[in-house]
Amino acid sequence: MERFLEMCLLLLLFEKPGYGYGLIEQLEYFGFLQEELNVGSLYRVLRKMENEKLVISDWEKSAQGPRRRTYEITNTGKKELDQWIIILKTRVSRIEKFIERYDNDLKKG
Repeated sequence: MERFLEMCLLLLLFEKPGYGYGLIEQLEYFGFLQEELNVGSLYRVLRKMENEKLVISDWEKSAQGPRRRTYEITNTGKKELDQWIIILKTRVSRIEKFIERYDNDLKKG
């Protein structure tokens, strides 16, 4: 699931820069529950992605509290996202064929 989490983060950061807690809230759309996501784990994944040059971060001043680290996708991250989309589309196609064949076999049997 960590790779899927990375893909989701790349997509969210492709849409707009974000920060940890805001990203956690947006990840619910992809089926990640806030209770299941450990903030520390999320930041470890973001740091790993930063080390891989997929994202960059900077400290942003907040009008309502302490500074927060904001993440943004890089050109390398955009290329990685493009590659993952191709891979996922291929996998979806294969899975759909598998399910279709299974469903057809059920009708016969």
